[in-house]
Formats: sequence, C-alpha cells, structure tokens
Amino acid sequence: MVRHSVPRPRPVVSPGDLVTVAGKAARARAGGAGAARTEDQESRVLRERAMAAMELAYAPYSSFRVGAALLGSDGSICAACNVENAAFPAGTCAERAALACAVSSGVRSFRVIVIATSAEEPAPPCGMCRQALIEFAPELEVISVTRAGKEARWRLADLLPHAFTPRSLDRTTDTE
Repeated sequence: MVRHSVPRPRPVVSPGDLVTVAGKAARARAGGAGAARTEDQESRVLRERAMAAMELAYAPYSSFRVGAALLGSDGSICAACNVENAAFPAGTCAERAALACAVSSGVRSFRVIVIATSAEEPAPPCGMCRQALIEFAPELEVISVTRAGKEARWRLADLLPHAFTPRSLDRTTDTE
C-alpha cells in the first residue's frame, strides 16, 4: 500500500482566537460598535482556516487542492479539505466535508463559507456542494479566494437558482 505523506502546517489561528472572533461577531450583529472591524477580523479568520485546510488536502490525482471554512450562525467554524480517491466518485469535496463537520456538531444554520483553492482564479463550489449547502442556507455568502489573493463572492441562491429544496418534496400539491 502506498501512503502519501501530507505536510502538517502550523495552526494559523488558535482555538482561543476563534472564540474571541465568534463573540465579537455576535456583539457586532447585535449592533455593537466596530462592526466593520469585527467583520474584517471574522473574514481574516475564515480565510486563514480555509487556506490552512487547503494545505492539508489529499489531491494526488487532480492536484486541485481545496479548503473550506464554514461559519455557523452561532459563530462556530468548521474547516475541512478535499479528499480524493482512486475510485473518483468516492472523493469528498472540502465544502461538503465542512458541512458534515458542522452538522455532526449540531450546527444547522450558516452565514458564510470561504473556499480556498490552488487555482489561479477563484472557483465556486461544484453542483453537488451547492445542492448540499442550499439545504441548510439558501442565503449563504460564498467567498472564494486563491493563494495569490484573488477573490470572488456570490450568494448561494444565485449560484443555484430554482434549487431542489425540502419544499420541493411538499406533496400537498399532487393531484390524484
């Protein structure tokens, strides 16, 4: 069995920083002073977490590394990376891995996802990730960044218009 070694970067943000950012962000949303500064700090932390996760990506087939940091409405952050597999459909995208991390921690509502990629241009989430995320947060802000500092922003509902959602399963409109 061939094992690929993955370098372990030093953490760029300590857990204490995350608690501080989450607390300040909650106060800013409540109308506290310095909301812009808090949002800047929140954005910085999310970018750092996404970039650090990207460096841990297991992408020996595509060499397309992705990291994602998902901010819950409660201020929690779940970060994850893509994990490829020789059986290509068995791989996992960073965005869905971050979503699984958050949901398994009890978080069901989200505000922002930052996606960091090794591409030259910012990349939006794939269709499968869009579908998984819209289940929980149609108004999610999606921010994609590159190592070179390029950035793009979208609203998830704009990336996946006319989405299939839990409301699509409403069978009260079925005719007999």
